Amino acid sequence: MKILVTGAKGFVGKNLVAELRNKGYIDIFEFDKETDKSLLSKYTKECDFVFHLAGINRPKDEKEFMEGNFGFTLELLDLLKKHNNKSLVLITSSIQAERDTPYGRSKKSGEDLIFDYSQETGTKVLVYRLPNLFGKWSRPNYNTVVATYCHNISRDLDIQINNPDAKLTLCYIDDVLEEFLKALEGNPTQQDDYCFVPIMHNIKLGELAKIIRNFKDSRVNLSIPNMEDELTKKLYSTYLSFLPEDRFSYDLKMNCDHRGSFTEFIRTPERGQVSVNVSRPGITKGNHWHHTKNEKFMVVSGEGVIRFRKIDDEKIIEYRVSGEKLQVVDIPTGYTHSIVNIGDKDLVTVMWANESFNPEKPDTYYLEV
Repeated sequence: MKILVTGAKGFVGKNLVAELRNKGYIDIFEFDKETDKSLLSKYTKECDFVFHLAGINRPKDEKEFMEGNFGFTLELLDLLKKHNNKSLVLITSSIQAERDTPYGRSKKSGEDLIFDYSQETGTKVLVYRLPNLFGKWSRPNYNTVVATYCHNISRDLDIQINNPDAKLTLCYIDDVLEEFLKALEGNPTQQDDYCFVPIMHNIKLGELAKIIRNFKDSRVNLSIPNMEDELTKKLYSTYLSFLPEDRFSYDLKMNCDHRGSFTEFIRTPERGQVSVNVSRPGITKGNHWHHTKNEKFMVVSGEGVIRFRKIDDEKIIEYRVSGEKLQVVDIPTGYTHSIVNIGDKDLVTVMWANESFNPEKPDTYYLEV
């Protein structure tokens, strides 16, 4: 199948082309405002499916709305008619088409044009009225407020919140792509004349800003966003895509002494804490027990011995651990325990605790194994 994608270098187009290639589609005609205009005639002659994504969102002059959202659509359809190509045409419109604004009127004109084209030629068309889209490769101050907030907050720049209670309807780019691929395969989600992406999210502007600010703070407080919430998960992926190239990494607080180091990596209120423990050769760490706190140890480098003893018993249990064979050792409650580096290099252990450390209630009691 030969697929024509207009607006191929834009936010949606770039993501769509990448996903089409992921799915094995090879013959993709990419057309954008920088493409040689003469190629459009060739593409409209040979294509088997059209994704018409090109459009104008924020022009310098309002008249560009009609030129980009109506004029180019007319040019595209005229070429398809010239070549008698009745390939299905999928066009992206906007929920703004219902509003009497320059942008809304231009989008509505594009819709009317393609419906008339369908009536005239018998060609099937799919018109998607899309809400605010967000995701990787979107442009700040152009595509969506999500892009603007992610860009600015990740760079310590101010954001503007005119009305924190203003309601937004958002749609994630991956959900758009999934729907578009269904349409390509002949199974679009449609109601009456219009198609739509079935997965949408509603949020207030103030709450959106709060969530994105929390993403930035998480690098300091080591928290992890609530990935059970679909919108939060998608926003976090979007936020990371906006990190400046010199801010991909961030430092952790290493608690160091002559024995080695202990460094917290992740803290969550509901899933506990992950830390990395480094022990020098010959060093023993631990020798304590817990009432309720429990842990998992996994040695990833070096050689060690984990020892256990019930606090009211003399029997000592030993587990040999090594980075050569990754395994998890559970640390039960009521057992005093220790980990000893018996090798000649640092012993590196990834440790998970079922609760984040609380200095006011440490639940940790010294007792030698």
